[in-house]
Amino acid sequence: MTRVAIIGAGPCGMSLLQAFRTAEKNGDAIPEVVCYEKQSDWGGLWNYTWRTGTDQYGEPVHGSMYRYLWSNGPKECLEFADYSFEEHFGKPIPSFPPREVLTDYIKGRVEASGARKFCQFQRAAHWVRYWNESDNFTVATRDLESNTMSAETFDYVVVSTGHFSVPNVPHFEGFNTTSARVLHAHDFRDAREFEGMDLLIIGTSYSAEDIGSQCYKYGAKSVTISHRTAPTGFHWPEAFKEVPLLTRIDGKTAHFKDGSSKDVDAIILCTGYLHHFPFMAEELKLRATNRMWTPSLYQGVVFENNPKVMYLGMQDQYYTFNMFDVQAWYVRDVIMGRIQLPSKEEMEADSANWLEREAGLENYEHEIWFQGDYVQTLLDQSDYPKFDVQGINNAFMDWEHHKHDDIMGYRDHGHRSLMTGNEQPVHHTKWFEAMDDSMESYLSDKAA
Repeated sequence: MTRVAIIGAGPCGMSLLQAFRTAEKNGDAIPEVVCYEKQSDWGGLWNYTWRTGTDQYGEPVHGSMYRYLWSNGPKECLEFADYSFEEHFGKPIPSFPPREVLTDYIKGRVEASGARKFCQFQRAAHWVRYWNESDNFTVATRDLESNTMSAETFDYVVVSTGHFSVPNVPHFEGFNTTSARVLHAHDFRDAREFEGMDLLIIGTSYSAEDIGSQCYKYGAKSVTISHRTAPTGFHWPEAFKEVPLLTRIDGKTAHFKDGSSKDVDAIILCTGYLHHFPFMAEELKLRATNRMWTPSLYQGVVFENNPKVMYLGMQDQYYTFNMFDVQAWYVRDVIMGRIQLPSKEEMEADSANWLEREAGLENYEHEIWFQGDYVQTLLDQSDYPKFDVQGINNAFMDWEHHKHDDIMGYRDHGHRSLMTGNEQPVHHTKWFEAMDDSMESYLSDKAA
């Protein structure tokens, strides 16, 4: 029997588990599937932990989740086509859930489908090698509780560890001597820690705008956002200021390229993450950066140098959970022989076309439609339930416009579910005033 190793049971791995389980429930013969997950439960980045650095077993802490995170995009743009929020919670709910609600949703689907049987938890992948002679892989893993190593043979390997867990950490002059706290967003956990502080954020990514907003919500005195190329362009409150890139820090005084300076108490590096796969043999490693199209992956998932290796969720992301789903259904169908891959030359030519189109993207609107077209391309090739990709693109447009109109209030809007067609309610409390992010408070009809 064909054997498939899935490395990682975060949202991408969970999508593939759901894909195989769906085929099995439909009466199809599926391969033997083994999913290795180093955490004690599935959920990946959505599993919140106070830990940073390494865990109790000496493994790098995977999670970049922080305590008061709320979705920074409409849930209607990530909703599963085979399992709606309304099905899970029994009613329409507001469009920007906090982490506990989203975690409950993504876990609820795979719990309901019975996919847990495929998983081996607290088992970390340490080494994957391909053997030309036998056309298969050896996957060596460590059982974290017993601290024992074992190895198994597989016909396919799917890497679904994501790419938002290994921080990209630049150095700036003065970091070795500054008395200001310096940390990467990967290690950010609780906004209340920065109450009353003057905060400097390096970067203009989603994490920069969200961590800055959240720290201000929970009492930061001021937030300075330092950009390398261009400011965010949002209408920030008076306590915010956008400045060019940091050049050095003397003591607690940060100096910027335009000659300005600011005394700060803490510096949070929102400088992105690395695609890092230390467990993969060199010839199997994806070498990539965070961009809309990932070179060397046919259809965004199949490793062109060895098509029996697949990588899920490696793109920069507007679409998330439902994009992972269509990727997973495609990968499943390749493995099960429903989709025949073309030659390597044809795969590379197809990727070159996507790369050429990526090069012409000029703004976020172009990027959204580009990724929507990619999702539609995969959706057309499998039996994943069809959904309104153009409608999701339009919802993303509305969301971006709301952000530019009011960066602190865009979560106070409701959107229409593209899966059920129902309008979703507005949350009972404005995001900036909602200090209780518990699932109980969020799902109630009125503020506590």
